[in-house]
Formats: sequence, structure tokens, C-alpha cells
Amino acid sequence: MATLTAAPETMVPALPRTMGLRDLVLFNIVAVLSLRWVATAAAAGPSSVSLWILAALFFFIPQGLAVSHLAGRYPNEGGIYYWTKREFGEAHGFMCGWCYWVNNILYYPNLLMSTAVVGTYVIGRGGSGMESDWSYVLPATLGALWLAVGINIVGLQTGRWLQNVGALGIYIPGILLVGLGGYAALTLPPATPMTLDTLIPDLTDWSSLNLWASIAFAFAGLELSAVLGDEVRNPKRTLPRSILIAAPLIAFLYIAGTVSVLWLVPTGEVNIVSGFLQAIAVGTSDAGVTMAWLASAAAAMYVIGNVGSVGAWLTGPARVAFVIGLDRYFPPAFGRIHPKWKTPYVAILTQAILASVFLLVSVLGHGTTVEKAYLIILDTMLLVYFIPYIYLFLCYLNDRLRHADGAVGGVARARSALIGLAGLSLALLAMIIATVPPGGTSDPWLFRVKVIGGAGAFVVLGVVIYFRGRR
Repeated sequence: MATLTAAPETMVPALPRTMGLRDLVLFNIVAVLSLRWVATAAAAGPSSVSLWILAALFFFIPQGLAVSHLAGRYPNEGGIYYWTKREFGEAHGFMCGWCYWVNNILYYPNLLMSTAVVGTYVIGRGGSGMESDWSYVLPATLGALWLAVGINIVGLQTGRWLQNVGALGIYIPGILLVGLGGYAALTLPPATPMTLDTLIPDLTDWSSLNLWASIAFAFAGLELSAVLGDEVRNPKRTLPRSILIAAPLIAFLYIAGTVSVLWLVPTGEVNIVSGFLQAIAVGTSDAGVTMAWLASAAAAMYVIGNVGSVGAWLTGPARVAFVIGLDRYFPPAFGRIHPKWKTPYVAILTQAILASVFLLVSVLGHGTTVEKAYLIILDTMLLVYFIPYIYLFLCYLNDRLRHADGAVGGVARARSALIGLAGLSLALLAMIIATVPPGGTSDPWLFRVKVIGGAGAFVVLGVVIYFRGRR
């Protein structure tokens, strides 16, 4: 399957260049940042703060540097699919693009399940048990998904505003959380003791390290904006700048937000999805603020933010499927653009239909609960999603070390090797850790079968589709 022969260029129809720097900065924020990860990390205890920092140093920063370099040199539609095809040939390009695209069939249900849980706080039913009632969760999840689909089919000229508003809907509650945490740090002792011993993660406990895979995944997504290369104004300049601006904002809120939740709420009481809302409610009460509505307002903004995030993850991977369709490995219909709105509407609709089917299938079976389905979907998604990241860092290393011009000296090459190998190593480690069942799993082997088997089935299906398309 491997080949190093040059892949032919894909002839992409002219697409409107609607995305500017502001749009891309907000797009990066809404694609990467999610306050549910702050809650998940805080629920694991103070050691998660150290894991955030380690993941930022060894994965997030290398990711940003790799994407900035490749997007600046090759700002083509399809992004990571195009880079892999260019460096390693069509077979590897297809597998990278396939895994990137199919992963989102798993991602939408995962993200929107957490949105449905937080949505109960908007209507004053948080913690009432409604968040575990599938008669509420399923319609709410499907409704949010298809709302984002409709807006993004109309085009980036309209859809970008959903992403822009979504980014603010995520970031404003995050800033509120950090502000309340900062006030509490000046006036109150921490609800969760944070000593040097508690901040140091136990790197020998594989079960607790399952969290590290989730944290690395929380930092993923900077490559998404590069997929829109042909729809960005001055992409060689705009794409790298947007990453440089957005990345520090994202890292700050993840780390400071986790510390704030830990300071305000005892770690054993933190809900893995809505814990940041618990912290906001506690923080407003401790600050003497008679604004009980703030938690509900934050929940409402977060719901809008998640719909914007789904919009971003509909927009980007649909472009990958669109370019694969142009290359004829997917049915040619995937390469169609809407005659009026100039969007790859077939690819967007296909993603949404498959995601809806997967969501329905994932909840079947005796004893299924929202939390069990959430965790299984998450770990399956991690395995599939990190395959394109393996390709990303290999593309970066190959381009910097083999194709760089003579002006690149030995120090620069060594730095590039360090960046690429750090990101590659953590991506591989995250995939291994994702197969380790979380603590308290009643049947660890069944968990592994579901996660590894599900991921493997998607990869095998991709191989079959590739060889059929090749014929």
C-alpha cells in the first residue's frame, strides 16, 4: 500500500475566499476549546494540571508549529489529506483523509451528548436525572446536529458566523470561570488541596493515565482550519498567524480553568461533563454575587458554543471528503458543490446522516447509559483520530528534513526533528493509553474489544474503500 511516488494534483473548483484572520482565530478556538475537558480533568484531581502542561509542551506546541509550517508552504484545500498525499502518495493520503473524516461520525455524538447534559442547566433541570434520560438526550442531540448542518450547507459566508458566535459562547463562560477562581484563590482556601504531591501525576498508573489521552485529544484541532485553504484570504500568511494568536488563548483557558474548578469544587464532587457550571455556581455564591442566573447564562452560551463547534467540525472534514471525492476514491458525488451556495453539500449531508445512525446504534443494548456510551465513543474516537496526527508529524519531519532547501542549517534541522518526534511520540502514547480502561470499569476486556474493535473496523473499511476506488 505504501508508495513514495508523486501524487497528481487535485483539480479543485474555484471556491469563494470568505475566511479572514478574525474568522480563523475564532474558528481555531471553537474547533479546539471545550469546557467539558476542564470538567473531565478537574474530576481526575490536581495531577491533571501537570498533565495539561505536559500535553501542551509535547503535543500542542509541536502541533501548532507543524501545522503552521505545512499550511504556510502548502495552503491547499484538504489540508492534512493534501499534505499526506503529497509526501507519501495517494494510498497514505486516502487513509489519512479517511480516518480524519470518519472520526467525526464518532465526534458529533460525543460532543452533543455533553451539550445535552449542559442544556438541562439552561432550563433549570440540571442534576435532576434528565441528563440520563434518552428520551431527552437523543432528540436534543439530533436537533443540534441538524441545525448546524443546515447553517453550514448555506456556505461559509453564513456558516462562519455560527463558528464565530460559538467561539465567544465557549470563551466567555471560560473567562467567567477563571475570574471566579481567581477571586476565590485570594479569599478562600481551596476546596481541593493542591500540594506538590497531589500535582505530580502517577505515571505508573496506566488506568489514571487514560486521562492523558483525553487531554491530548482536547488540544487537537489546530489543523482543521488548514483544510479550508482555498477558502481563506491570503492563506500563506493568514493560516499561520491565526494559529499563533489562538493557541495561547486556548492553553491558558484549559489550564487556568481546571485550577479554578479544583479551587471551587472538591474533586470528588466534580461532574465530568458539567463540572465547570458547578464551579461557576459555587463561585458566584462565594463571591456574594446575587446572580443565580449566571450559571444558566453560562450554560446557554456553552450550548451555543458547542453547536458552533459541531459546525466547524462539519465544515472542515467535509472539505476532506470533498477533495477525496474529486480524486474519485469516494463516489464522485462527494466532489459536487452546491450550485447556489458553493459548498460540498453531499459530503456534509453524508456525515450528518452517518453520525445520526451511529448515535442511534451506540445507545442500543441492555444497561446502556449516557456515561458508558460517552466513554466508549470517546476512546474509539481517540484511536481513529490520532492516526492522521501520526501522518501530520511524519509529513512535517519529511518536509523539514528531506525537502528543506540548503538555507536550513543543522540547528534548525535538529529543532525540527525535536518538534516532530515530540508530537509523534505523544500521539502514539495517547493511542496506547486510549486502550486502557478507566478505573472502575467492570469488564476491562469488553471495553478493549469495543474500543479497539470499533477503531479497527473503521480502518479496515477504509482499506476496502480505497482499493475499490483504485480499481
